[in-house]
Amino acid sequence: MIGFSARRLWAVVTKELRQLKRDRLTYAMIVGIPIMQLLLFGYAINMDVRHLPAAVVDQAHTSRSRQVIDELHQSRVFDFLYAPATSAGAQTLLRDGDIKVIVVVPADFEHRLTTDQPPLQLIVDGSDQVVQQAARQLSQFPVRAYLEGRSLSPPASPVAVAAYYNPEREAPLNTVPGLIGVILTMTMVMFTAIALVREREHGNQEFLITTPLSSAELTLGKVLPFIGIGLIQTGLVLLLGHLIFQVPVRGPLLDLYLAALVFIVASLALGILISTVVRSQFQAMQAAIFTFLPQILLSGFMFPFEGMPRPAQWFAEVLPLTHFVRLSRGIMLRGADLASLWPELLSLAVFSAVALGVAILRVDKRLD
Repeated sequence: MIGFSARRLWAVVTKELRQLKRDRLTYAMIVGIPIMQLLLFGYAINMDVRHLPAAVVDQAHTSRSRQVIDELHQSRVFDFLYAPATSAGAQTLLRDGDIKVIVVVPADFEHRLTTDQPPLQLIVDGSDQVVQQAARQLSQFPVRAYLEGRSLSPPASPVAVAAYYNPEREAPLNTVPGLIGVILTMTMVMFTAIALVREREHGNQEFLITTPLSSAELTLGKVLPFIGIGLIQTGLVLLLGHLIFQVPVRGPLLDLYLAALVFIVASLALGILISTVVRSQFQAMQAAIFTFLPQILLSGFMFPFEGMPRPAQWFAEVLPLTHFVRLSRGIMLRGADLASLWPELLSLAVFSAVALGVAILRVDKRLD
């Protein structure tokens, strides 16, 4: 029986530390993951919603209506980007995802100030529950008390709130569309990266190197089957979401599948890129998780996008899941189509092209 030796133990510890030092990806994640989580949770994740894109329909055109609109703007909750002449025009902007809130000042605004009728109306995008919550907090804005210069503490003359697309505030209607993207992100990126690295680890790539395949043909040929898998997963989530949670698809179903197809390609491109950087399946899994965390936290799926600081929003615009969450919620809940959501589709296409291009350049058909 071999006795315990502190020297032998220290030799093993030293060996593992040296191995860890040579494994740059694992070493980077040991330092990077805590830093990233601290920044994401402590700085970027902010439940206090600000700067919601909004439109104002001022049908009264009086000095007091402009005064109230200015006060709402000064609250920094709304950014009034549009001032359409009619509510119908504003509702088109809401359906297309250009705005989150419509503030309507009715033509009889002055008369309503002397009655019990709500003097203002907020029409909100109910496909995002965080927006609904922020709007309902502002529904207690004391319009009469503010205009008369009295104390603003009593909730006099509350504002009427109408939530479009999810008036019952059912959580699955908000969750399931984004969950499609979350599931595809987790499976497509990880499966692709691990599968390609496994080929290299098992030596199967040596056989393929002897074939007259280009780097593009070799890379794309390995990935195309995953596109079918991703579309099957999309259909499965849609079917279960409809049967179990009664989640509708109000827009064109074909448009939703086309959006999912482009997002799947973007996720696969990210997985391919990861496979060209890492050396083992374990590293591939680590890297996939490393890219998955900021996507789920910054995409608007879990936390309000408008509550994040501008630098965090700029970074989130690079992530594929951010754009697919907007696409899926827009098509499924608001009844929008790809023609009105083309900027999100274009962003996914650009990401796919760049990631695939870089990955193909990194694929080397040599044994060394």
